[in-house]
Amino acid sequence: MNTAGTIDRPLTHDPQKQAPMKPSASEPAGSATEDVTTTGANVSRQNRNREMQLIPEALARAHMHERLHEAERERQAVRLAAARRMQRRAERASLRARRALAMAVMH
Repeated sequence: MNTAGTIDRPLTHDPQKQAPMKPSASEPAGSATEDVTTTGANVSRQNRNREMQLIPEALARAHMHERLHEAERERQAVRLAAARRMQRRAERASLRARRALAMAVMH
């Protein structure tokens, strides 16, 4: 027995393969609302999927951006420490030169 599927038990669950609904003779033509297309839903679903696939890439990009900023801050800190070290060394050399000059003037 080759019977067509019913609404409760369709032959297939794929909407693309199901037979389109035919208007009944009891309904007046044009009384029902027109078929709603789902292209907008499919496009938004595709965009959402694409965004979901791009999340790891965006996270990696943000992580690398943060790492670059962190490395730049560390380089600045190293340069600042070196500058302070050189400044202290220059101040000590200046004090030694002053003392040497004072000793030379006194003798």
